[in-house]
Amino acid sequence: MNKMVKILALSCAMFASVGSAYAAEKLGYLVKQPEEPWFQTEWAFAEKAGKDMGFEVIKIAVPDGEKTLNAIDTLAAGGAKGFVICTPDPKLGPAIMAKANSLGLKVVTVDDQFVNAKGAPMTDVPLLMMAATKMGERQGQELYKEMKKRNWNVKDTGVLAITANELDTARRRTDGSMSALKAAGFPAGQIYTVPTKTNDIPGALDAANSMLVQHPNVKNWLVIGMNDNTVLGGVRATEGQGFKAANVIGVGINGVDAKNELSKSSATGFYGSLLPAPDVHGYQSIKMLHEWVANNKAPAKFTEVTDAVLITRDNYKDELKKKGL
Repeated sequence: MNKMVKILALSCAMFASVGSAYAAEKLGYLVKQPEEPWFQTEWAFAEKAGKDMGFEVIKIAVPDGEKTLNAIDTLAAGGAKGFVICTPDPKLGPAIMAKANSLGLKVVTVDDQFVNAKGAPMTDVPLLMMAATKMGERQGQELYKEMKKRNWNVKDTGVLAITANELDTARRRTDGSMSALKAAGFPAGQIYTVPTKTNDIPGALDAANSMLVQHPNVKNWLVIGMNDNTVLGGVRATEGQGFKAANVIGVGINGVDAKNELSKSSATGFYGSLLPAPDVHGYQSIKMLHEWVANNKAPAKFTEVTDAVLITRDNYKDELKKKGL
């Protein structure tokens, strides 16, 4: 009888040990802009994955290179086995991987891909991100659809394409958008590209102004860019040069930065935005990392997320609410 009690006690101790070890799994989730709703949603759904699958998520803001490398040290010291990261600068990729490898930490990148010293994508590091080319194609398709709905004369219409080709994701989005417009029948000669120095409203506004003055005969403008803010900058430029909302169609990408514009009492040239899936990004990226750590199941090198919904003044409140935004 005593022998049986000992065996049962030993078995319980072994199960308790296994359970505590599993519960103790810690994984980091590092983001560059924690104040942004997009990343807050990623964090929230990463934590949901942790609760669903039994691991702890350590959330750290990494707005620059120094804080990024310090965060990796902090994770290792705290017993973490790996981390998901949206890097503040893709060029930090080699330094991040060198630090992670030296500490035995597994890495999954989300939203932005690492690049090496020569600027080439580091395709050996697992990456989950929205499908940039497909997102751009959808942008072009939505612009063309709305243009036809308004019965614009194509001869009087131009495309203001605000580009940032040094960023691979940005280039793929705007290239995809222009390709979709041309595939739909829009004249290639009426697509005007202009580079922006910064992917924000002021940078895009300056770039757009320089292009608009070169084409005084264009009556209607379609505005494309890599995100909401570049498109908003283009729309602001058209407003400054006297174009009415009815003669401008801008479709952004990201959704979260479009909320204030879409909530204005009067319509503007910013028609809508493609809202991707930060909830999917947060949950899926850390799930991939967990399965790698817990089950030695290495994730795919590239996972594309194609989920996106067009939000406009008519539906933005409901769609943002669905994403927890």
